[in-house]
Amino acid sequence: MVDFMPKGTTINANRYCETLRKLLRAIQNRRRGMLSGLIVLFHDNACPHSAAPNQELLDQFGWEIFDHPPYSPDLAPSDFHLFLKLKEFLGVNRFGSDEELENAVTTWLNELAAEEYGMGILKFVDRY
Repeated sequence: MVDFMPKGTTINANRYCETLRKLLRAIQNRRRGMLSGLIVLFHDNACPHSAAPNQELLDQFGWEIFDHPPYSPDLAPSDFHLFLKLKEFLGVNRFGSDEELENAVTTWLNELAAEEYGMGILKFVDRY
C-alpha cells in the first residue's frame, strides 16, 4: 500500500489509525480468502504508533506487534533496504510537480519484484 500525505500534514494518532484502516482494507482486497488472522506489524516506538487508540485498533484487528527495541537504528528495514534503493532512483530523476513524483514513486514500488521485498524481510530477520 502506498499512502501519500498532503504537505503540512502531521502524523498523529488519528492519522495513523486511518492509515492502519486503509492497510487492513488493502490486505483484505489483495488477499481475499487468505487473511486467516496472522498479520505481524513491525513499526517503531514513535508516539503515533504507540498511542492508546492505535493499540486498541490493532488489538481489534487481531494483529501481532513485532516489538521494536528502544534504540536500534540498524533494524529499520525501510532505511537499509527499501529507502536506500528509492533514494538511488530519485537521485537521478527530476520531477516538475508533486503529482509527477507521486506517480513515479508508486510506479517504482509496483515494479519491484516480490523477491526484492522478500530479500528485505530476510535481511531484517538476520539483523534482529
